Amino acid sequence: MAHLEQFVRTRRGVEAFIEPRTTVTETTVVLVAHDGEWTRRRVEGPEAARRFAHRMAIPIYDVALVGYPQRMREFNERRKRAARAEQAGEA
Repeated sequence: MAHLEQFVRTRRGVEAFIEPRTTVTETTVVLVAHDGEWTRRRVEGPEAARRFAHRMAIPIYDVALVGYPQRMREFNERRKRAARAEQAGEA
């Protein structure tokens, strides 16, 4: 939880998204900042994620209902482009 708290405190516009437990992974929470930067950590369950979001005063959503925010996808795409450009520059 310390990593999640630090993420919220050092970024603005953070929202939380609960990812449900699967056969492979436990319940996780994804925090997404205003610019799409994100982090993911395992949590004890959906209620633990909701308590965390309430304590940190950030909105929380169920990713199975609302999906991931567009800004997160755009952030991932920017990172991919930057990595490709860096590899091309090294060649």
